[in-house]
Amino acid sequence: MRATPPNPSQIGLQTRRDKREQLQNQKQSRPLADSRHTAWDFGELPELMEIRRKGQVLVGFPALIDAGDAVTIEVFDEPEVAAAKHRAGLRRLFALQLRDALKYLEKNVPDLQKMAVAYMPLGTAEELRQQIIDVALERAFLVDPLPATEADFKRRVDEGRARLTLIANEIARLAGVILTEYAAAARKIKDAKNAPEATKDAAEQLQRLVPKHFLATTPWAALQHFPRYLKAITLRLDKLRADPARDTQRMAEVRAQDQRFWRLVAERKGAIDTRLQELRWLLEELRVSFFAQELRTPQPVSVKRLEKVWAQVQA
Repeated sequence: MRATPPNPSQIGLQTRRDKREQLQNQKQSRPLADSRHTAWDFGELPELMEIRRKGQVLVGFPALIDAGDAVTIEVFDEPEVAAAKHRAGLRRLFALQLRDALKYLEKNVPDLQKMAVAYMPLGTAEELRQQIIDVALERAFLVDPLPATEADFKRRVDEGRARLTLIANEIARLAGVILTEYAAAARKIKDAKNAPEATKDAAEQLQRLVPKHFLATTPWAALQHFPRYLKAITLRLDKLRADPARDTQRMAEVRAQDQRFWRLVAERKGAIDTRLQELRWLLEELRVSFFAQELRTPQPVSVKRLEKVWAQVQA
């Protein structure tokens, strides 16, 4: 028996129905901007997303937003803004899946009270503990590429849970070494006499390196060099009396580079790309090279080399 060919008008009607159903499903699946989530129950996060807020549909780059005991979803016009917000929100969502593990960590950060004494000029023991835990969550779970689906997220939870305590202990150990060197450098600056310009320069360097949230805001790769940068401050002031003229000359060179860098950061409204990051830490290496050569630098560094990086930054 020959099949009856489909009626073209029926095909068109069915196609229109399918499209209407598809659009209706998409509309229903749009997240609400004020919905709160404690698990990944909102589907895939695409590059661009529509969300509904007070009857309006907003389109933009999606980000999970840290709401304390939950996360929400918002969209942003700028992908860089969305990415920064999203990391914090994603970290919160991971934390919500690991409440028991985090309770254990909060009570068992190694040498927290000892570190808190050195950290006292900057903040409280609780603030230090929270930074250690936040950085541990970042390193255990927020490795690129970030999860974009529920399956990816659950897999990352399982993978990161097993190493979270080890990572937190590693961060706490490094924080302890940094804070010991920070306290030594701060004492040396306070005790240094008869060299107001050098101590002022060293104090400004110390403040830039170790602000209140230094653990959370410094890239991990750079943070591992902080003990050497801080020890270099102490050694510089130890050697200052032997050759103050040399210190003054070197200080003028490195200050010119510092001022140039921070002026550019201000012009770019604080946005620091990969090249600027490289320049930022090369400036610290230059100070080691100038004032504490015995500590060595991972690679040769000089004003001439910095000029090459400057040319790339400004190209």
